[in-house]
Amino acid sequence: MGVILLVLLLALLLGGLGFAAHILWIIAAVVFVAWLVGFGFAGGELAGGRRSRWYRRW
Repeated sequence: MGVILLVLLLALLLGGLGFAAHILWIIAAVVFVAWLVGFGFAGGELAGGRRSRWYRRW
């Protein structure tokens, strides 16, 4: 009985870990798209001899 409970607990833990990893991949994709959009807009901000902010040049 203890072995069955241990296996069920392990399956529950790994299932939760898989769900959390899936959510983290979605968040990483959203952040990457936002970074690409920001990187694209940073090129047009060099008007009037001003330099863009340091974090937008990355």
